[in-house]
Amino acid sequence: MTVADSSCVQNLYASHHHWLHELLRRRLNNAFDAADLAHDTFIRVLKRPQVFDGETHERSYLATIARGLCIDHWRRRQLEQAWLETLAAQPQAVQPSPEQRAIIVETLYEVDAMLQRLPERVRDAFILAQVHGLPYRAIAEEIGVSERMVKKYLAQALMHCAMLEAELDGLLIQ
Repeated sequence: MTVADSSCVQNLYASHHHWLHELLRRRLNNAFDAADLAHDTFIRVLKRPQVFDGETHERSYLATIARGLCIDHWRRRQLEQAWLETLAAQPQAVQPSPEQRAIIVETLYEVDAMLQRLPERVRDAFILAQVHGLPYRAIAEEIGVSERMVKKYLAQALMHCAMLEAELDGLLIQ
């Protein structure tokens, strides 16, 4: 079956939504988050037409998408929790408004997603330079590469940052 056909998507949804929702509810321990992620799973199915060889393949495909969405969900929650803990340590006078908080959290999600797309050593070099302020030599020693490779890694990371900024500004044409 191809999910590009709307009746096939309806059948897929009718056949597996309850099963998927229960799977996600058990993983997330929250029915509301499970409902959101089940919905997001079917949205992804609509965006990526697929041919299935039967019910087992359908469920496997849905579970794979849902697993990735759960990982993203947990990562976002960890990031938000870290932000809230940092925010709680700040004096009340410097607390951002609710609108600013929402913008900051969304930007943190975007930066985290960008960092996750980077190769591990590039990500490590970038974090050591930008967050910890280490010089190239110390970064090179920390991740076991030459200073020249550190420069290359940081250039690669900065290119991704520029692309992220362009995306956030709506300048990147897809």
